[in-house]
Amino acid sequence: MRFNNILSWRAGARLDFSSNSMFVPDHKPALESDLRRLEKFLEDKPNALVLTGAGISTESGIPDYRSEGVGLYARTNHKPIQHGDFVKSEATRKRYWARNYVGWPRFSSVEPNVTHYTLARLEREHRICGIVTQNVDKLHTKAGSKSVVELHGSGYTVVCVGKTGQGCDYQIPRHDFQRILDQLNPYMEDKSTMIRPDGDVELSQEYVENFVIPECPQCGGSLKPEIVFFGDNVPMARIEKVVRMIIESDGVLVLGSSLTVFSGYRIVLQAKELGLPVAIVNIGETRGDPAADLKISARCGELMPNLFKK
Repeated sequence: MRFNNILSWRAGARLDFSSNSMFVPDHKPALESDLRRLEKFLEDKPNALVLTGAGISTESGIPDYRSEGVGLYARTNHKPIQHGDFVKSEATRKRYWARNYVGWPRFSSVEPNVTHYTLARLEREHRICGIVTQNVDKLHTKAGSKSVVELHGSGYTVVCVGKTGQGCDYQIPRHDFQRILDQLNPYMEDKSTMIRPDGDVELSQEYVENFVIPECPQCGGSLKPEIVFFGDNVPMARIEKVVRMIIESDGVLVLGSSLTVFSGYRIVLQAKELGLPVAIVNIGETRGDPAADLKISARCGELMPNLFKK
């Protein structure tokens, strides 16, 4: 079966990953006391800023990198792509785009889960002031949240990075870019074996070598998703916006993040420097636990939908 046929089928279908738990690590059930403590935190701090990580999207069927037993690092020796390698190496870019091309229909059809929808509800009820997410899946936006900063960018936009990492202003929606890749690779078959956190998949080397990727139509440079790859920096304007959100908040709630990546951990450090309380809900330990005023080790999808239920 050709991949284009699979793409056509998926375009007309809505995949439901809401009950997908294969990427959720082993955990103990959430307690009623956990729920009450989290409610108390939000009641006392009605202008809280929420920081979310990959742990909230695992329940939608998107794996994370680090979860014990089920994260990508536990299941494979794969390491995420480095920004410098992508910019310098045509082979790296070809490998990335071939995998992303095959994984895109699946990744882009993933639906929000109860945690995403609950955060959208809390925003409408003016119980939180906004969301900073480390995820690139746009599930917060799909769920209806309005005040969202995508700290590491989004997989839904493709931008030019030129030939040295500094590109022109060209950008294109990822769905439109998929159609261009369809035209350039009409005979590629879906030979994927494993979806990964950023939406790409595992493919054979033969598939990758035959894959064709376009150049930027404006300057001839390289194109990449508008994602902050490992080794790259979060844009300063985005950092400044997040800092303003922290200053204007009265506390920070971390959901589903181990805070291993410094760009997320820095938000906890900045909150503590300002004397703001921090609550963390995550399965297992996090880098920010020593600084937390409240730590709950639980699955977000068990706690969040029960918050402030009348």
